[in-house]
Amino acid sequence: MTEEPGAPSPFVVDHLPLAPPGPALDVACGRGRHALVIAATGRRVEAIDRDVERCRALAARARGARLPIDVACADLERSPLPLGRYALIVNTLYLDRHLADALARALRPGGLLLFETFSRNQLLTGHPRNPCFVLAPGELPRLFGGLQMLAHRDGPVERDGRVVHLASLAARAP
Repeated sequence: MTEEPGAPSPFVVDHLPLAPPGPALDVACGRGRHALVIAATGRRVEAIDRDVERCRALAARARGARLPIDVACADLERSPLPLGRYALIVNTLYLDRHLADALARALRPGGLLLFETFSRNQLLTGHPRNPCFVLAPGELPRLFGGLQMLAHRDGPVERDGRVVHLASLAARAP
């Protein structure tokens, strides 16, 4: 039996209606909490993660629910993203600053990026421990400066009965 994917980010769910029609990409999808929600709207989703077991579990879950999710087990550091392909890209709780430009270029004109990950104060909680995996205050909008910012927040939010420190961004490709 596989673990349930967990609840999607409220920030992502709240901003999904801003995405134009077209294919979606769920970056570092894990168990597929966002891919499943997006696909349930009828949108085709490409879900990428490097964890083989999570990829298999998500693919099986998508098949069983007859959801349009294509799962790829790949390392994004070694697998380039196609240019101008996606109407929607979701990236949560995964930070690779070197990937920022590739994500922006992978959006179609008018495409939507929903990005959410840990901010610096999250280090005080013990997870993550590595400062390379958290954003400095105001860093997220700078990473995606070429996109039109629609929404941004940086600070503590309550999730599943605990406080987590997140930076969140909704931005549109020109």
